[in-house]
Amino acid sequence: MLYQVTDWDDAYANGPHIPDGDGYPPRWMQQAADFRATHLPQALGVGHLFHPAGEAHGLAVFIHGGYWMKFDPSVWSHLAAGPLAAGWAVAIPAYTLAPQARIARMTAEIAAAIVEAAARVRGPIAITGHSAGGHLAARMVCRDGTLPDSVADRISACVPISALSDLRPLMRTTMNATLSIDADEAALESPALLHPRRGVPVTAWVGSMERPEFIRQSRLLADIWAGLGAATDLVIDPGRHHFDVIEALTDMDTPLTRTLLSR
Repeated sequence: MLYQVTDWDDAYANGPHIPDGDGYPPRWMQQAADFRATHLPQALGVGHLFHPAGEAHGLAVFIHGGYWMKFDPSVWSHLAAGPLAAGWAVAIPAYTLAPQARIARMTAEIAAAIVEAAARVRGPIAITGHSAGGHLAARMVCRDGTLPDSVADRISACVPISALSDLRPLMRTTMNATLSIDADEAALESPALLHPRRGVPVTAWVGSMERPEFIRQSRLLADIWAGLGAATDLVIDPGRHHFDVIEALTDMDTPLTRTLLSR
């Protein structure tokens, strides 16, 4: 069957296609606040770093989404629950949002936050992120010097969730009036157009009920990077949509959390 996008704004619109889509952000904020009430984070730049009881097995990193234009780490604290319960420290870094920053600057800020967190937590580093954060998670394992080798060599897994791996289609949306992605930035900041680091297993994770473009983007990353020598997998999570696919990170024993922590 032919697949062709005729409305690029609708192709990347999630909330209108999810029942009670507007209700998710307030619930995330409340769940995050409730989590922080019992799990006090350390400051990580302007982000958060949660420590488990006892010495951490490693560092898990969650990078938030919002089309590089919305949200901050305080909305997502509860997603640290699964890795934290498994004995990992969890970093939820912040980055400057558009239009105040271009995506290249966001990439550099996330890399700097991971370097800072890695200096505080020993052991392997497992990186994940959702949507635009999935894009930034994949950027951290590109072979272009984004992370210094001393940190990148510790990465045990990368799990981009519902990731935007090719930025070129976003140039066709009205969001680009804020994002200002141009052809040069798309070429330099699209993980699917870059080479992955060797030795890092990458699992592209996406919900089966997501918009077709997000499934295509996840498949694209897994397929192209497999062709460039990376160990990749694609998981299409049954029954999950763009807003609830991340909920599994709140539990240490879900397939998503186990994949991230290589358990």
